[in-house]
Amino acid sequence: MSGCESGDCGCDTIKVDLIPYDQALENLLSFANNVENTDIVSLTEALNRTLAEDLKSAINVPPAANSAMDGYAIRLDDVKSGETTTLKVSQRIPAGEIGEPVAAGTAARIFTGAVVPADADVVIMQEQVEAAGDNMSFDADVKRWQNIRAAGEDISEGQTILQKGTRLRAQDLGLAASIGTSHFEVTRKVRVGIFFTGDELIEPGKPLEPGKIYDSNRYTLTGLLQNMGCEIVDLGIVGDTFEQTTKAIMEATETTDLVITSGGVSVGEEDHVRIALEKLGELHMWRLKIKPGKPLAFGIVNDTAFMGLPGNPVSAFATFCLFVAPFIKKLQGRTKIYTESTQVMANFEWPKPDRRREFTRAKITRNNNNQLQASLYPNQGSGVLMSTSWADGFVDIAEDTTVTSGDQVNYMSFKDILE
Repeated sequence: MSGCESGDCGCDTIKVDLIPYDQALENLLSFANNVENTDIVSLTEALNRTLAEDLKSAINVPPAANSAMDGYAIRLDDVKSGETTTLKVSQRIPAGEIGEPVAAGTAARIFTGAVVPADADVVIMQEQVEAAGDNMSFDADVKRWQNIRAAGEDISEGQTILQKGTRLRAQDLGLAASIGTSHFEVTRKVRVGIFFTGDELIEPGKPLEPGKIYDSNRYTLTGLLQNMGCEIVDLGIVGDTFEQTTKAIMEATETTDLVITSGGVSVGEEDHVRIALEKLGELHMWRLKIKPGKPLAFGIVNDTAFMGLPGNPVSAFATFCLFVAPFIKKLQGRTKIYTESTQVMANFEWPKPDRRREFTRAKITRNNNNQLQASLYPNQGSGVLMSTSWADGFVDIAEDTTVTSGDQVNYMSFKDILE
């Protein structure tokens, strides 16, 4: 993690035009093609997978008109307007059973979810009824189809209920189950190779030696990739030599769709990743007009996309959210790739504009007027990992912009970015 990884110092040792965020993201996504091949998975395996084809219903849901209440199924023609109606209870219909047609002058005791019997066109709820022996009486006003769920009210036969590119959530699994779906065709998992550079890095759990730091990025990025449903090939920590870096890149790009590393992409003498990338393949992007995360390197090696993230922990996290996450979503064939920002009130002052677009770590609360407001973590340094755990998302501050408390600012939540 040597060199000016954060980009916070404004170092311009190598003069390269900085690429604006929107342009960088557009360029990046132009290289992301949907992964080939699909998997067939069961309902219990499908959570967070991406649907590879539209899912259509072969049935109506509900398949037949059913009762929305515990009560009595009756014929509207038997109701005496303006006076008490008394009917004989001729049958009892629990859910899962089919009753007989309702004869004139009779009622069917019925329970929630049970199929409404033929000729009945009203269900009156039991709280409005007085039952005595085999009879029931009521004087409430009723309307035709009251408390009856129509066949196909939820889903109609032939309807597309989930579209290709949908990331399957728990409620989507329930919806699919409601039409009898037991398996899905989903895009295969994106295979992501990861390795980390830095002779100063050691694994958590080992004694912290002088000059060493614990490798946090490995676990941040692994968790982010797991959350996005990726298959991870972890090559661990790679030494700060050109030879080891080159070997790691070649090995990682042989069997993966994307390779991610952190560290070694800046301008220091021990920063070998960018140079190795240029030698082995094509470097398409480097040094962005954002903060944190200026020295992000993107290229292609062995027809595999490669992203070299900054080594500072916040920079690595931020660039994953801003660039890697949408790239992976496109590889997965998702329909929703971009994260829409929302407007919230600033509960902070930002008096000194920067020439780069800043993605500041912010927590969202409500003020006394129940308005959403964003507060910034006090230290926005690219090495302050606590800010990412404390925050709910990013406040996006355009370059050369000041903010005064009470202004409206653009906010993107981590949840929306990473789901």
